[in-house]
Amino acid sequence: MAGSTLGTLFTVTTWGESHGAALGAVVDGCPAGLSLREEDIQKYLDRRKPGQGKYTTARKEGDRAQILSGVFEGKTTGTPISIIIRNEDQRSRDYSAIKDCCRPGHADYTFDQKYGIRDYRGGGRSSGRETAGRVAAGAVAAKMLAELGIHFTTYTKAIGDISIPDGAYDFSQITENPLYMPSRSHAELAAAFLEECIQKQDSAGGVIECRIDGLPAGIGEPVFGKLDASLAGAVMSIGAVKGVEIGDGFGAARSFGSLNNDPFYADGPAVRKKTNHAGGTLGGISDGSTVILRAAVKPTPSISREQETVDRNGNNVRIFIHGRHDPVIVPRAVVVVEAMAALTVADLLMVNMSSRLSGIKKFYRDL
Repeated sequence: MAGSTLGTLFTVTTWGESHGAALGAVVDGCPAGLSLREEDIQKYLDRRKPGQGKYTTARKEGDRAQILSGVFEGKTTGTPISIIIRNEDQRSRDYSAIKDCCRPGHADYTFDQKYGIRDYRGGGRSSGRETAGRVAAGAVAAKMLAELGIHFTTYTKAIGDISIPDGAYDFSQITENPLYMPSRSHAELAAAFLEECIQKQDSAGGVIECRIDGLPAGIGEPVFGKLDASLAGAVMSIGAVKGVEIGDGFGAARSFGSLNNDPFYADGPAVRKKTNHAGGTLGGISDGSTVILRAAVKPTPSISREQETVDRNGNNVRIFIHGRHDPVIVPRAVVVVEAMAALTVADLLMVNMSSRLSGIKKFYRDL
């Protein structure tokens, strides 16, 4: 299978299936000398692991990360970092009755058309569980970026039609509720909304927002490797994500040049912007302000209601999907969006090191 690797210099390859023995990631291109322990990765995995409350799947996975290579005495060695996460709570029997059916909203039909064979147990590579490897790799990237003063703040902006207005954020609340919303009152409204969805045997979608602070100006390529395009491509690779906005996003289409342009001003030796409608990028290159991106996450496709579909023989059938599924994907996907953003930024930073001859000369003079 092609397409399991992301990046140019700082790369990640994820592997494994939802109901296989294990899954994980191989990170290549991480510089030597970064302090890295399994606990650093575990903090990220704990944010996405299942079984944390009524709004997540009841599947119980410890999601314990084990570093197999690339780290010696607590420091990265510059060689590939291999991370394994073992599956512990598979219930493949939940899928036996519908193994020959194409679940609505899932990749069963398209996977069959592409490969002619698929692992029907939980979706195999198409399962949301594949993102555990992404999160483990993203933790490594985020640790490296923190050394450079680059930090991420990621949270649930909306669930269903309950959206937090920009002026109502309280970031201290993000980890104080199971929905990772930066507003206590909106989290309570969203929880009540999800209770209604559960009662109706239905699911909900939402919006995740990610803020990247500390990214210097000049990161990203002017044509095909744009910062915003690269972030959008990485985040859109998450199975449940159906749209990405940067800055004002689609709102810019309803604006005017006089409003949408961000005025520059001099702040001593620094150049800053009075507004940030562009979301931290201009011409595909970071402008030194906060990068803001949003990901639209679809409702969980596995719902308890009876659904219409077809089987592999082309027969029209009706199915019930049994098993353990999230009534909303958004809270657990927050850290997945953050991980993909971190991996993208880490790679673009390393690519950018060769953009000026003066930078290359300085690097080798300082050796």
